[in-house]
Amino acid sequence: MKRTLIATLAAALLSAGSAFAAAPDVTRTEVTRLLDAVEKSQCQFNRNGSWHDAKEARAHLQKKFDYLEKKKLVTTTESFIERGASASSMSGDPYQIRCPGTPPVTSAAWLKAELARQRK
Repeated sequence: MKRTLIATLAAALLSAGSAFAAAPDVTRTEVTRLLDAVEKSQCQFNRNGSWHDAKEARAHLQKKFDYLEKKKLVTTTESFIERGASASSMSGDPYQIRCPGTPPVTSAAWLKAELARQRK
């Protein structure tokens, strides 16, 4: 009886831990492609009231992805966009992306549209 209880608890802990596993390979690949698109976009990225070029935007978002993945908080590409690429963790202000000839949009909208385009 005691062994069965221990085995059941161990199985429950292992399955719970898998819910917080590292990001799946497909997610890492999709996030990398999104960050590549940001860098190649010639768009500017606004965070906390300052505009940054595409290369700086990519570097910032990469740091956020690395942090979230280390904390096992990224399970899908959408979860990365929601948790790390939509708003400043310091101020809570939404990030914006401004591309040549277009008005600024939220980074969440831009990244979701780019993700949809890449998945086609």
